[in-house]
Amino acid sequence: MIVIDGPAGAGKSTVAREAARRLGLPFLDTGAMYRAITHVMLSKGIPPSDSPEMRAALGGFTVSFRGERVFACGGDVTEVIRTPEIDRNVSPYSALPVVRESLLGIQRDQKVHGLVAEGRDMGTVVFPDADVKIFLIASPGERAARRHAERLARGEESDYDDILEQVKARDEMDMNRAAAPLRPAEDAVILDSTGLSFEEVVSRVMEQAARVLTPEP
Repeated sequence: MIVIDGPAGAGKSTVAREAARRLGLPFLDTGAMYRAITHVMLSKGIPPSDSPEMRAALGGFTVSFRGERVFACGGDVTEVIRTPEIDRNVSPYSALPVVRESLLGIQRDQKVHGLVAEGRDMGTVVFPDADVKIFLIASPGERAARRHAERLARGEESDYDDILEQVKARDEMDMNRAAAPLRPAEDAVILDSTGLSFEEVVSRVMEQAARVLTPEP
C-alpha cells in the first residue's frame, strides 16, 4: 500500500492516480470524497458544524468511483466538485471530526484490495501501517500557478492572486485544525515537487515503491 499526503494543489491526485496505474493497484481519491461531501452539504444548505442535520445527511451519504467519474448520493459530481466554490468551502467541512469519522470506515474498507491513496491524513490516521508514505509538497506559488492553469484550461475565469490567497488560507486551516491536522507521518518521505515535471515526480514515487514493495533477492 502506498499513501501520498500533502497540502492542496501539490499534485497528489494526479501523481497517485498515475502511480496506481503503473503498479496495477486501485486508486483511492480521498480528496474527491471530501469535496463530494462539501458539495452535498452546500446543496442542502447545511453549514460546516456538528449538528443533527449534518449527522442525518452524513448517514445517507454515499460516494463511489467509476473510472475517473465521481458519484455522490447517486449523482455525477465529477465537474462540480472542482469548482472555486468547493475550493473555498471544503476545508471547514473536512476539518469536522464527524465528517472525517463518517469516511474513515469507507476508506479503510478499500485496504483489502491493496491501493494507492492520496489525502492529508492517510499516513498518520487512516493507514498508519502503509508500506510507503510520501508527503508531497510544493511552494504556494507553484501550487497556485498549477490550479490557475487548470481552471484556464477548462475555460473558467481565474485570478492567480486570489488562488494564491486561497492556497495559503487552506494550508493554515489544514495545519491547525483539531482533527487530523496536515502533517507528515514520522516515517514519511518528503518529496518537494517545486520545479519538477510530472514525470519526475511520478518516477520518484515509483522509486520509493520499488524499494519497499519489491522483495530483495
